[in-house]
Amino acid sequence: MDGFVLTLWLVRLLFLLALYAFLFMVARVLLRDLRAASRGPAELGRLVVLAAPGGEPPAGTTFPLDALTTLGRDVNNAIVIDDPFASAEHAVLTFRGRAWYVEDLESTNGTFVNGVPVERVAPLGFGDELQVGEVRFRLDRGRA
Repeated sequence: MDGFVLTLWLVRLLFLLALYAFLFMVARVLLRDLRAASRGPAELGRLVVLAAPGGEPPAGTTFPLDALTTLGRDVNNAIVIDDPFASAEHAVLTFRGRAWYVEDLESTNGTFVNGVPVERVAPLGFGDELQVGEVRFRLDRGRA
């Protein structure tokens, strides 16, 4: 056999091996992503009711949070607060990047973070207390 033909066959085999190795790695990454997606989404955070003078929601109740969570008296909110001092659309919690923010939606009685009134948008950290009407919440880390 000629040296050129032998080199050509060797290059073809190496190319074929590299192609199969690449396809194997792609399949492995896809399977890993599918397994991770099948575990379900991790909670981004949760609100725990610390005190509710009206009794609703009861103290100790936990609400899992989405990336955009609305709070208020209206039944269309993600978290419904049965409190006469809460507005129909009182506040919204948003998860941006790696941090939580609370925005007061021009409610009548205001929204408070650790006792400080929120003017428009304020950062909210894990362990901070959020007050909507007379109901107080604590922001906790979500479950993985």
